[in-house]
Amino acid sequence: MRIYAAYDDGLRIVDPATGAVETRLSGQRVECLSVTRREAGGDDPGRPRVLAGTFDAGLFRSVDGGERFARAAASTLGPEGSGPDAVTAVATSPHDPAVVWIGTEPSRTYRSADGGETADPVGGLTDLPSADEWSFPPRPDTHHVRWIEPCPADPERWLVGIEAGALAVTADGGATWTDRPAGARRDTHAMATHSDAPDRVYAAAGDGFAESDDRGDSWRVPDAGLDHGYAWGLAVDPGDPDTALVSAAAGAMAAHRRGESYLYRYRRGEEGGAADSERGPGAFERLDDRGFPTGEGTYRAVLAGGRTAGEVWALSNRGLFVTRDAGDSFEQVPVDLPDRAARALAVG
Repeated sequence: MRIYAAYDDGLRIVDPATGAVETRLSGQRVECLSVTRREAGGDDPGRPRVLAGTFDAGLFRSVDGGERFARAAASTLGPEGSGPDAVTAVATSPHDPAVVWIGTEPSRTYRSADGGETADPVGGLTDLPSADEWSFPPRPDTHHVRWIEPCPADPERWLVGIEAGALAVTADGGATWTDRPAGARRDTHAMATHSDAPDRVYAAAGDGFAESDDRGDSWRVPDAGLDHGYAWGLAVDPGDPDTALVSAAAGAMAAHRRGESYLYRYRRGEEGGAADSERGPGAFERLDDRGFPTGEGTYRAVLAGGRTAGEVWALSNRGLFVTRDAGDSFEQVPVDLPDRAARALAVG
C-alpha cells in the first residue's frame, strides 16, 4: 500500500509500513489526484496508475505507481489545444479505467479514453445559465472545477462541482447538462459514492453537507449535530455506505488561514435523523478525543477511504492518521510530512 499526498510544492508518496516518504513532481503545486489500482497483466502488473493535476503545468501521469511521471494530454488541454490549463480535478471511471475526466481553471472539462494520455474537450459546461455567476472568492475574476465524481451505477453520468457557483450533472457523457439540481450546494469541495449504494452521492461544500439518493438529480441537507457548516474533506467507509467522515470548520478563514477545524462522522438513520436508514437523513457526531487532532491549530483535513471496512485515512497539518473502525479511534502514522495543509489524498 502507498499513500499519495498532494502539496503545494510536490507529491509525497508514503509507505505507511516503513515510514518512508518520497517526493515526486518537486516544485509543482499539485491540486488533485486519481490513483487507480491496476489488474494483473500488461505493463507493470498490479502497480497503480497515478494521475496528478498541477496548477502551473497541467496533468502528469505515472503508470508505475509514481516512480516516474510524464506530462499527459499537454497538446489537448487548454483552449483549442493551446497548452495546459491549471488542472484542478481529475477522476477515473469505475466502469472503465481507461476513461478519465479532467477539470481545469478556468472551468472546463475534458474526457480521456486512454487513461489520461490524451484528452478531448467536453462541451456545454460554461453555457449553463448559472455560469455568469461563477466566481472563486480569492480570485474573483475566475473559477474552476473543484471536483468530478463518476456515478457507480451509470458510466455516462458524471457530477462536476464548480468552485464556486454550481453543481452540474450530465447523464449522457457531457452531451447535455443539468444546472444546479434542486437542493444542490453552490460551493462543492468534494463528493463521494459507494458501489453498494450506487444511486447515492455525498457532497461536502462550503455551504454545507448534502446527499442525493437519485444520482445527483435532487439533494437534501442533513445537519443534525453538524456544528460547523464549511465542509471540506469527505470519505465513505469502504465497508458501509451509510457512514461517512467529513472535515469541517466554521468558515473558510478558520479552515484555511486561522486553523480551527473539526472532524465529524455522519451516519444515516442515527438518532436525530429520520428513522428510515435507507432513504432518510441521519446525524453527525463530532470526533473529538479520538486520536485525530481537531480544534485550534488544525487546518481542514483531506480524507480518503482505504481498502477494508472501517478504514479511512486523514491528513492535515498535524500529520497523517488512519482509523480502522470508522472514526472510533485514530492512530498517527509516524512519517515526516510538511506541517501545512495538503491539497488532496489518495490510497493506492
